[in-house]
Amino acid sequence: MPASVGTTTADPSRNQSAPANAHMGAHTDARVGAPADARTGGEVLRAHAEDAFAGELAALAAQDDRPRPARWKLSPWAVATYLLGGTLPDGTVITPKYVGPRRIVEVAVTTLATDRALLLLGVPGTAKTWVSEHLAAAVSGDSTLLVQGTAGTPEEAIRYGWNYAQLLAHGPSRDALVPSPVMRAMAEGMTARVEELTRVPADVQDSLITILSEKTLPIPELGQEVQAVRGFNLIATANDRDRGVNDLSSALRRRFNTVVLPLPESADAEVDIVSRRVDQIGRSLDLPAAPDGIDEIRRVVTVFRELRDGVTTDGRTKLKSPSGTLSTAEAISVVTNGLALAAHFGDGVLRASDVAAGILGAVVRDPAADRVIWREYLEAVVRERDGWTDFYRACREVSA
Repeated sequence: MPASVGTTTADPSRNQSAPANAHMGAHTDARVGAPADARTGGEVLRAHAEDAFAGELAALAAQDDRPRPARWKLSPWAVATYLLGGTLPDGTVITPKYVGPRRIVEVAVTTLATDRALLLLGVPGTAKTWVSEHLAAAVSGDSTLLVQGTAGTPEEAIRYGWNYAQLLAHGPSRDALVPSPVMRAMAEGMTARVEELTRVPADVQDSLITILSEKTLPIPELGQEVQAVRGFNLIATANDRDRGVNDLSSALRRRFNTVVLPLPESADAEVDIVSRRVDQIGRSLDLPAAPDGIDEIRRVVTVFRELRDGVTTDGRTKLKSPSGTLSTAEAISVVTNGLALAAHFGDGVLRASDVAAGILGAVVRDPAADRVIWREYLEAVVRERDGWTDFYRACREVSA
């Protein structure tokens, strides 16, 4: 029987005797390598969720009197409130991080409180990574235990690797072992994340089976093992358009509870999502708020939804859908780029000419087929729509 490593499997560079809060603070300092004000977004381009929303998380923790699973920073109710937004009894406003069905968030949070791992599935741009990050931040206070899945992801990224200088000098030892984010999460009772799981090679995916079923990670070179402590769980994300890339084996899929994140149900909901994220991104980039920008946001969302659904909003005209996903995330990117154009090369007012080029780039992915679809849409729909003359002209100009 291999020796149990337990919580000593964490990064050996950390002070294992430090109090829990000091332990977390040291980890934050190390990962960013910047002063405290930078960790909260003063200097970094994009702060981690636990840093960007530290005030909200602290307010929730202070007023959270509900039962918390082992090593959770918040109760499941507070985690759901953090994601969906709300107003606390003391008047603190929690901003929504995810706009969508409440039940989906509740199921995702509840899954993490069990021994089942969570798989967030959906088309590109449905906020899977965003939800994954905020769940980890609210549950464990740390969203950085992350494995980014690619076609080249090695098994070491999920299990462990070796410091080859130490390995050659002294042979296999604990000092030579380099723990993966998953190993560290197991040892410390935290939440690990694996992004784009279906892009990971099948044999590497299957290294998760023992971890998720037995809650154990063997280290045969040392005759030891890491046993997950209470609080450990794993969130994976996958695009349902990636079927056939590296499909999950039935054995691995059984270890997950799958939650499908849908596209926004209504145009108003999608406009709200885009507006919130553009405002957040704009503030992080020091872009001035664009007055009356909601009108252009609504037009971008309308174009994306109609081409994505293959029918106009009124249901009267069938449309051909281009090859791109035209996701909410892409709409956010188009509007943010338009906001930057308006701020740096315009009068600060977001106009059709500021978003036209971004829309063209999002729609026309296949230069041959998509360009025909886009021109047909412009002439048959946009040209005839009341109040869209400026948008039609701007799109025609960049499409010429």
